Amino acid sequence: MRQLIAGNWKMNGLLADSLELASAVVKGAAALPCDVLVCPPATVLRAVAGKVAGTAVAVGGQDCHAKEKGAHTGDISAAMLKDAGASAVILGHSERRTDHGESSPEVRAKVVAAVACGLLPIVCVGETEAERLAGRQEDVVRAQVWDSLPDGFAGVIAYEPVWAIGTGRTPTEADVAAMHACIRAVLLERLGEGGRRLRILYGGSVKPANARTLLALPEVGGALVGGASLAAADFLAIAAAAAD
Repeated sequence: MRQLIAGNWKMNGLLADSLELASAVVKGAAALPCDVLVCPPATVLRAVAGKVAGTAVAVGGQDCHAKEKGAHTGDISAAMLKDAGASAVILGHSERRTDHGESSPEVRAKVVAAVACGLLPIVCVGETEAERLAGRQEDVVRAQVWDSLPDGFAGVIAYEPVWAIGTGRTPTEADVAAMHACIRAVLLERLGEGGRRLRILYGGSVKPANARTLLALPEVGGALVGGASLAAADFLAIAAAAAD
C-alpha cells in the first residue's frame, strides 16, 4: 500500500494564503510516490477542495462532530465536511484531546459518524512526556487505540508523541519503530487480520531532514505533518521521501 503524507494546517491560513499553498502543493504532487492529503481549516476547505479537484491531492477536515446535525454551535458535522469536498478527516488529535478534553469513546463516536458519511478517518494516538518518562507510553497508546476504534475499523492511525508535536524534538528511530510495532500488535488483536492492512502514520516534528529515515522504519505507513505542511517546498520534500 502506498504511504500517505497528510498535512495538518491546523488553525493557519486565510483564503488567499490557503489557495496559494494548495496551488504550490498541486504543482509538485503529480509524480510523487505516495498519496497526498491536505487538511485546511474548515473556513477554506471548500475553496481548497475546488483548487485541488482532479489532481493528485486530496482534502480532509481537522475534526467533526459525532452527530449529523443539531444544536451544536461552532461544530461541524462529517456530512458538512463531505459536502465541502473532503474525503478524509483527522480525529482525536492530541490538541483536541487536550484542549477540548476529548475522550477515546468520544473519538470513536466521531469515527462512526465519519465512516457513515464516506470519509476516511485518521485517528491520532500518542503519549505525553510525563507518560513516557513514567514508562507508560505503550499502555497509554494501547488504550487509546483500543478505545478509539469501532469494530471493523478500516481507516488510518497516526502515532504522534505529544511531546514532539511542534517542538522540533523527535523520538529515536528505535522509539518510533517500537511504538509502531506496538500499535500494529494492538490493531491485530482488536481487528484481526484487517488490522494488518491499515496504515500507521508517524507525526511529530517531521521535517525534510528526517523524513526519509522515519518513513523507512518498519510499520511506518506515512506521515502526519504539522508545521512543515505550511511550506509547500518542505511538505513536498517530505512526500518525495516516501517509500515507493
